[in-house]
Amino acid sequence: MDETIQDQLGSGHPLAAALDAFLTDLANGNASGHTIRAYRGDLLQFAAHHDAGPGELTVTPVRAYLAETAGLAPATRKRKRAAVASFCRWAVRHELLDANPMDRIDTVKVPKRLPRPATAGDVAKILAAISPRRPRKDLPVDRLRDRVLFETIYVCGARAGEVCGLYVEDLDLRLDDEHVRIHGKGGTVRTVLLDDRGYVALLKLYLQRTGYTAGPLFRASINGTGGPLSYDAAQHRWTHYCLAADVDLDIHQLRHSHATELINAGVSIEAVRRRLGHASTETTQLYALLDDKVADDEIRAARRRSRARG
Repeated sequence: MDETIQDQLGSGHPLAAALDAFLTDLANGNASGHTIRAYRGDLLQFAAHHDAGPGELTVTPVRAYLAETAGLAPATRKRKRAAVASFCRWAVRHELLDANPMDRIDTVKVPKRLPRPATAGDVAKILAAISPRRPRKDLPVDRLRDRVLFETIYVCGARAGEVCGLYVEDLDLRLDDEHVRIHGKGGTVRTVLLDDRGYVALLKLYLQRTGYTAGPLFRASINGTGGPLSYDAAQHRWTHYCLAADVDLDIHQLRHSHATELINAGVSIEAVRRRLGHASTETTQLYALLDDKVADDEIRAARRRSRARG
């Protein structure tokens, strides 16, 4: 069990009880485990700047905390600000704080960067390092689980945490109309078509080998009695397979690769947005920009060849 804020700060810290209550409400509101862990760490650091209760929280300790993060990446600074802002909004709602000091703190702007998709060849190398797509009968169940897990991320364009949280009940495997229901950020749910026949066959083999008819699809123990495989465990196993394949690839690049392949195949931005679970097309549009960049690179290469011939 994770330590509480009170365990780490001591029950005598004036903010500890309120921070724990806030994190409990986040969990009850279906915030992701990743968000809760990150916010816990951020708020622990923030508590070092405010040795008083939530009612005395002003802009001064917030600015001191954010000044401490000045050398970090913009995305990290934005998350740390968001952790404090979320707690302050919660404190106002619960009448622990009269005025929200975050109203006087500027937001942190994060420059948009193009996603980095992996090549299909690199993805294939890593998946092959786990097992062939037509695995041998003596393949250990945990290896078969890992192959299906990471291929699910790739063929659905899903987040790793979303796939780790799948249940057998989320699958609809009616012949020629296979779908999976994915629970995304903010309690959203989307249904994704499983249109890769080889993947569907592998998924059905996995269910046959494990005998799973309900409960977590990807389980932490190889005997099938554990809870869902954690994101951290999946990340650890992915890193191991990348080393085995001699390919340096972040797990999230599987999602980027799927999106880029769809855009390159002519699928509309709106269809890709719905499949990936983006809140707006603005995020999805980055993959179209990436496609433009690929075209620009090809044009530059052609011009260089033309000048060389001239």
